[in-house]
Amino acid sequence: MRGLRWWPWQRNMQRLKNSLFAVVLAAAALAQNSSILLTPEIRRVGGRLACLCGSCNNTVGDCPMLECHYTKPAREKIAAMQKLGIGDDQIVESMVKDRGLQALSAPPDVGFNRLAWIMPWAAVSLGLVGIWLFIRRLERKKAIAAAGPELDPEVLNRYRDNIEKDLAKLD
Repeated sequence: MRGLRWWPWQRNMQRLKNSLFAVVLAAAALAQNSSILLTPEIRRVGGRLACLCGSCNNTVGDCPMLECHYTKPAREKIAAMQKLGIGDDQIVESMVKDRGLQALSAPPDVGFNRLAWIMPWAAVSLGLVGIWLFIRRLERKKAIAAAGPELDPEVLNRYRDNIEKDLAKLD
């Protein structure tokens, strides 16, 4: 009687084990297929190319999506071109010819594109100069406030006398 009561639980547990095994097996198959196309050579060339899938900001060399509709064919194309003995620069040029300059992960360092390389440094420099000027201005205001206005000794003595009289009244 007791065995019959636990029997549905055992059947559900067996189904769970089978389902879990199927999920692990599918993940292993997907991981195996994606790791074939991620050799160090492909990663080196893919690091120079942007992933244009639209849902990540990675390169073709480090895109984490398993079945990315842009990265997977790009990696296959890179692998095929490398098997033919084509150099890294020629592979990158071929991809740029197909997709334009947007295929590059970083803009080329020529012409107007140099602005993209200079502007971050210029912005940081301007920000640091602005912070330095702000701090200098605050220090100047503190120095002026610390110096304070000139006090007449007669007025100061009069206030001291008033304080002494008030204190005497309290005693």
